Amino acid sequence: MGRGRVELKRIENKINRQVTFSKRRNGLLKKAYELSVLCDAELALIIFSNRGKLFEFGSSGTAKTLERYQQCCFTPQPQHNFPEHQTQNWSQEVIKLKGKYEEMERTQRHLLGEDLGSLNLKELQNIEKQLEGALALARQRKTHIMMEQMEDLRRKERQLGELNKQLKSKLDAEDQRLKTIQGLWSTSSSTAAENSDFALQLSHPNPMECDHEPVLQMGYQHYVQAEGPSVSKSTADETNFIHGWVI
Repeated sequence: MGRGRVELKRIENKINRQVTFSKRRNGLLKKAYELSVLCDAELALIIFSNRGKLFEFGSSGTAKTLERYQQCCFTPQPQHNFPEHQTQNWSQEVIKLKGKYEEMERTQRHLLGEDLGSLNLKELQNIEKQLEGALALARQRKTHIMMEQMEDLRRKERQLGELNKQLKSKLDAEDQRLKTIQGLWSTSSSTAAENSDFALQLSHPNPMECDHEPVLQMGYQHYVQAEGPSVSKSTADETNFIHGWVI
């Protein structure tokens, strides 16, 4: 009775999985060796276990086989032995391209005003039309660029005007503030001067006013009879009894 077919899925049992890996790994390495010997093939085999352990086999060395693999996969290989009809097609394509190149060079010389002796009247008229069309397009493009530059300059002018207005308003406000400060300073200075004058007047009264103030005098004074007819003798006799004493 034959063995049943093994279902290809991950073995959940850790021990069974490790035993199966060891058996099949050895069988795979053996088959690789047999293939390299029987068929004279250059073969390299690399195996990493689930624990990260490396197993390898190379008939000519694993590093040498990998280097050859990289050269074959990443280096373009030269191709030879092209078909004859493909070579002819390429020759015809080269001839066509060469003719187009010479035609373009000749047209360029004609547009620059060179080699015009071999052209007839119709060809010259065609060249003239081409030049006029190119000149019109160049002028149109130049006008468009100039308009864009003018619009840009106008926009900058408006921005500078707005900035100038803002600076002017700030300057006017600053001038008004300085004028207000100067007015307040002048007012305070005049008030201080008036107060100083008033204090000076209080400290130094008018001498004319001081003469009329009554003064109390004590002591002996010589009595002098007033001259003139307005003073009578009786008045003098009445005052003689104090003999010069005045209180």
